[in-house]
Amino acid sequence: MGLWAALKAERRGIDTILIEAERTGSGASGGLLGALMAHMPDRWNEKKQLQFDGLLSLEAEIAALEAETGLSAGYRRCGRLIPLPKAHLRPIAERHSLEAETNWCQQGRAFAWTVLDESPFADWPSAEFSAAGLVHDRFAGRVSPRALTATLRARLEQAGRVRLVEGAAAGRIDPLANRLELADGTSIGFGLLLVAAGVGSFPLLETLGPALAKPLGRGVKGQAALMKVDLPDALPLLYLDGLYVVPHEGGHVAIGSTSENRYDEPFSTDGQLDALIAEARQLAPVLREAEVVERWAGLRPKAIDRDPMVGPHPVYPQIHALTGGFKVSFGIAHLLADAALDLIVGQRLRLPHSFTPTHHISVAADRAGGEEFTEIP
Repeated sequence: MGLWAALKAERRGIDTILIEAERTGSGASGGLLGALMAHMPDRWNEKKQLQFDGLLSLEAEIAALEAETGLSAGYRRCGRLIPLPKAHLRPIAERHSLEAETNWCQQGRAFAWTVLDESPFADWPSAEFSAAGLVHDRFAGRVSPRALTATLRARLEQAGRVRLVEGAAAGRIDPLANRLELADGTSIGFGLLLVAAGVGSFPLLETLGPALAKPLGRGVKGQAALMKVDLPDALPLLYLDGLYVVPHEGGHVAIGSTSENRYDEPFSTDGQLDALIAEARQLAPVLREAEVVERWAGLRPKAIDRDPMVGPHPVYPQIHALTGGFKVSFGIAHLLADAALDLIVGQRLRLPHSFTPTHHISVAADRAGGEEFTEIP
C-alpha cells in the first residue's frame, strides 16, 4: 500500500518521502501466493463492488507500470477452478452463475462464472474432488507479489518527487510537532503523514490515542510454499476450502495459505504448511513429484473490524492510515491509495465508513470500554 501511495502521490505532483524499516517487499508483500479473487457474485453490496472495481482496474494499472519500467509483474487474468465435491454445492454454484451475469458484467466487460461437469484440463484438479462438477470463474487472476513490488520500486526510482529511505524503522509519531521519530533516534518532519506500515501500523496509530484495551489490529500468520514444475502458462488457479494453488511464470506454482491467529514463531514454517502441501499434491496430481523450492511465513495486517483502515485520524487529521487489507491488499491497494490521496487534497472519501480509522477506533473502544474521543470534521 505504501508503494502504491508513493507512486500515486508522485503522479499528482506531491513531494514524498517513503520510509521503509527494512527493504521494500520485506514484509507480507514479499510473499509467494499472489491470488487475485473476487468475493462471490451473490448478495452484491458496496464492498463487493469496490473490490470488483479494484480487481478490474488493476490490469490497466499494471500494464502502465510495465510499460514505464520494462519489467514484468507476473500478472495474468488466468481464471480459477473451484471443485464441487458435494451434490448440494452444485445448485448454489448455478445460482451464483446467474448472479455473475449481472454483477460481474460492468464497465463494458463481462466475466463468466460457469458450472462444468468436468475440468477442461487433465488432472487439474483431480476428478475425485469434482463429484458434482466444478466452477470455472473467468474473473480471477494472479500476480507475482515480488515482481509487482519490484516493478513499483523501479518506477519510484525513476520519479523525481519520491525519496526512498530504507533501513529506517519508525519509532513513534509526535503529532503536535508533526515529526516521525525513527528507531535510531533521528526524526523527520512532515506536513502530512500516511501510515502504511502493515502490521506495524497498528501500534504506531495506537500511540495517538484514545487509550484502548483492545489493539486496532493484529498480524495473522500465513505460511506458503513455492514449487518448481513445468506447467502450461494458461492454467487457471485452483481453490478449494481455503487452499490456493497458483501457477506462476517460470515454471513455479505457489501453495497457500494458512491463517493463524495464534503462533509462537511468526516467521517460521511448520507442520501446518506440510499439511497444506500434501493437500495441494492430492488436489493436483501433477504436483506430486514437484520440488518445493521455498517455504515462506509472514504476518498479514488485519484491522480490528477486518476491513482496511483508510483515512485521517479523528483527532490528528494530518495523520492518515492506509493499512489492513487482510487477504485483499494486492487487488485493491492502488484503489485505496487513490482514495486516501483524494481526501488529502480535499476531495470526498470514496470508501465505506467502515474503512475509516474513526470506525475502527470506535469498535476498539466499544469492545474494550475505552475512553471517548473528539473527532475533528
